[in-house]
Amino acid sequence: MKTFKGGTAVITGAGSGFGLETSRLAAKRGMNVVMADVQQDALERAAAEIRALGADVLPFRLDVTHATEVEALGAATKARFGAPNIVFNNAGVGAGGLIWENSAADWAWVIGVNVMGVAHGIRVFTPMMLEAAAKDPSYEGHIVNTASMAGLINAPNMGVYNVSKHAVVAMSETLFQDLQLVTDQIGASVLCPFFVPTGITESQRNRPDALAAAKPTKSQLIGKAMNDRAVGRGKVSAADVARFVFDAIAEKRFYIYSHPKSLSSVQTRLEDIMQARNPTDPFAARPEIGAELRAALRAAT
Repeated sequence: MKTFKGGTAVITGAGSGFGLETSRLAAKRGMNVVMADVQQDALERAAAEIRALGADVLPFRLDVTHATEVEALGAATKARFGAPNIVFNNAGVGAGGLIWENSAADWAWVIGVNVMGVAHGIRVFTPMMLEAAAKDPSYEGHIVNTASMAGLINAPNMGVYNVSKHAVVAMSETLFQDLQLVTDQIGASVLCPFFVPTGITESQRNRPDALAAAKPTKSQLIGKAMNDRAVGRGKVSAADVARFVFDAIAEKRFYIYSHPKSLSSVQTRLEDIMQARNPTDPFAARPEIGAELRAALRAAT
């Protein structure tokens, strides 16, 4: 995209983290901002802040797992601003633990938000954007989906999260290819951040009662503690990542990374696949972390 001013950005998970930072940048670039989030109080605070930056804001309380709510978001966006120019399918939750210890409720919650939330966003907004492109040769659009480095590698003790983020990468790559078949006016990107302080490790706060977690297992407690520590030490901020997102949109660049040096792990995984060898120890470069995790898990069993 060459022009942001006067356009409209739809952002899910806009009440905090990447979504809030992206909302700030959209406002500063002169865009209308549709801010959707499941947490009403956080959404209200965030919307007030973005309005204070001079943006026309449409706040929308949204649970992305529900198709009808995302459809209502699409209808509200179209009625207020017309077809959006940027759609940032960003809402996501985190969960870990040994993969056989994830309950049915864990799977339903994480897949519902991380996978179906993105799928609903693609399904609702892409046709709207294609219609706008067909009517206006100058229209430009871009869809960004938040995955994770966990969508490109498979760290242990993070099974349900890994699965969900691999699905987002697959959806995004397919979306990119499908759009290439039908239009030159709409692009797509996938965001694959590593450890960035965003509050995702506290996402249980918004877990619905119908999918309430049982008492966490030892592996889940260990995984959360290690992730909290890694995220807390992150030197790349959510604001940095928001800038990376807008840079990628402007450059029509598909893959967006917060930590490019971590791609060596992706290369190792792909080499494992190509050579049909067993998965490489993910802690080969940091054996002390692997030793800590193994000791903690074996002591817990």
